[in-house]
Amino acid sequence: MDMRLPFVCVLIVGGAIGVAMPLFEAEEQLTHEPANQAGEALVLGTMQENQGSGWGHEIALQREHDGHFYADVVVDGVPSRMLVDTGASVVALTGEDALAMGLYWNEADVAAVAQGASGPVYGVNTSLPRMRLGDFEAQDVRAVIIPEGLGISLLGQSFLETIDNVRIADDRMVLEN
Repeated sequence: MDMRLPFVCVLIVGGAIGVAMPLFEAEEQLTHEPANQAGEALVLGTMQENQGSGWGHEIALQREHDGHFYADVVVDGVPSRMLVDTGASVVALTGEDALAMGLYWNEADVAAVAQGASGPVYGVNTSLPRMRLGDFEAQDVRAVIIPEGLGISLLGQSFLETIDNVRIADDRMVLEN
């Protein structure tokens, strides 16, 4: 019986996705190949960018029909749509998104990387050299790859903590520096 799948229900409960409490810091388990730079163009979708007069930058994400906020990010030149999860301590990538970003792992390296409400979450720890959301950019962002069972990649605190202010007002999540 495959014990890696039961954590999926934890990852979808009430918007507070359960990739919290990373257990391991090992990052040498992956190989990374440079991504095709053609992916540099950012498709903003439901984001609205406002440039103030010298007071910093702001991006507003609109709440989607399912009640969640989504962001179009670029990881090493590869665009990816992620669910914004302020309750996730790290960025969590689906196996498919990780492969598109040039991240590879061995099945033997898959281990418990976090603790969810229904038990351990299995994946591989890594670091993303460069991650961008609009004009917000971070380097060496902690992340986990969840090869199976994660329906969409999660934009967690390991990226969000690099932004000065993240707030929700009505049906908008505003990110600003």
